[in-house]
Amino acid sequence: MSSVDLNGIGMTSRRTRERLVQRLREQGIRDQQVLDVMSTTPRHLFLDEAMAHRAYEDTALPIGYQQTLSQPYIVARMTELLLADGPRANVLEIGTGSGYQTAVLAQLVDQVYSVERIKALLDRARPRMRQLKLRNVQLRHSDGTLGWADKGPFDGILSAAAPEEIPRELLAQLAPGGRLVIPVGGRTQHLQVVCRRPEGFVTEIVEAVRFVPLRPGTER
Repeated sequence: MSSVDLNGIGMTSRRTRERLVQRLREQGIRDQQVLDVMSTTPRHLFLDEAMAHRAYEDTALPIGYQQTLSQPYIVARMTELLLADGPRANVLEIGTGSGYQTAVLAQLVDQVYSVERIKALLDRARPRMRQLKLRNVQLRHSDGTLGWADKGPFDGILSAAAPEEIPRELLAQLAPGGRLVIPVGGRTQHLQVVCRRPEGFVTEIVEAVRFVPLRPGTER
C-alpha cells in the first residue's frame, strides 16, 4: 500500500478536514485507518477548480460526463466494509471516475486495479495518481461489467456504479474469502456486501444508496 505525499500540495485548513472526519464518525464510520486516510487525502484535487471550494462538504459532486464524485460518507463506508474482515492485498475497483476512491483504497490495500469506461475521466485520473505518488495503482480503459480477469482473482472488489444485477464476471473474479462491495438496483438501490465462502456466496444488504448506473461498453 502507498501513502499520500502531501509535500507541495495545497490543502484546505486542518480544521475543515477535522470537521469532515468528525461528521464521518457521527455517521458511524469506526475504522480509524479509514478516517485517517479520509483526513489526509486532498479531495479538492479530484474536482474542477470551480467546484474545489465544495470538496470537503459531505455531498456528491459532479465531475462531468454525467458522473459524480461520491460523498465522503459513502467512500468511507464502502472502504470500511471492504476491509471489515481484515487487510486486502489485490483489489479491483469498478469505475475509477475522478480517482478519489482509488486514491483512498491505494493507501489501505497492497494493489489496486481500477477500470473506467469513460476514457476522458481516466485521462484526468492518471496524473492525480502520479501527483500523489500512488505507485500501487493500475488503471485501465475498459468495460467495468467484465472486471479485469487477467489480474484476478481479487480478495476485494468495490464498484462505484450500480448494476441492476451483479455481473457474473465479477463474482467469478472474487477469490475465496473475498468481499465484493457494490450498489445494486435500478430506481431503488441498496449497498450490498457479497462474501465468497466455502458454501457459496453470502450476501448482506447494508443500506439504501443512490449511484450512477453500471453501463456496459466504453466511451472516449
